[in-house]
Amino acid sequence: MGRRSYDQHCAIARALDVIGERWAMLIVRELLSGPRRYTDLHADLPGVSTDVLAARLKELEGDGVVERRRLPSPATGHAYDLTARGRALLPALSALAEWGGAELGAPRPTDAVRAHWSAIPLIRRLGGVAAEGILDVRLDEGAFHLDLTPAGATYHDGAAPKADATLTLTPDACHLLVTGAAEPHDVTGARVQGDTPLADAVRAAF
Repeated sequence: MGRRSYDQHCAIARALDVIGERWAMLIVRELLSGPRRYTDLHADLPGVSTDVLAARLKELEGDGVVERRRLPSPATGHAYDLTARGRALLPALSALAEWGGAELGAPRPTDAVRAHWSAIPLIRRLGGVAAEGILDVRLDEGAFHLDLTPAGATYHDGAAPKADATLTLTPDACHLLVTGAAEPHDVTGARVQGDTPLADAVRAAF
């Protein structure tokens, strides 16, 4: 069966023709953290079948959103990465995260949880931090790190090999920030470590 189209001369409809299929935007969410192997993508997209994941990746590659490339030596095999067009979807995902925060509530018993799924909402909350550097964010579920630059922020799964500052959040503090129920200066349960301009800036935000 061929891909469906809304057949509407509308920019929104055309965008949804490309990234509106089930799982497509969540694949983009995962790849915003950097290149991922197929097996890693499948592990962090619980519920997607291998056939659907392969089909979505092929479609996104055909549309110029994703590219498949060989990993540099000494690694072997291939990984998927976003193109510049794919990375341009970050503001759309940020807006969806902001809108969806009100729907989040407490985790359901059937919900999967990954630490880096909190990265995009937290980038928005930390948008006023006027310092550059690598910020490790540690949650009960694990860690990710933010690369803060004047041009914006990107995120990567796992702790950074060398961070300029570390932000540790309790589950309650993380929930308030991710859902948009509070800004950093309104929450308790945040601990900032480091002796750098970035650590000072993050500390001031909280």
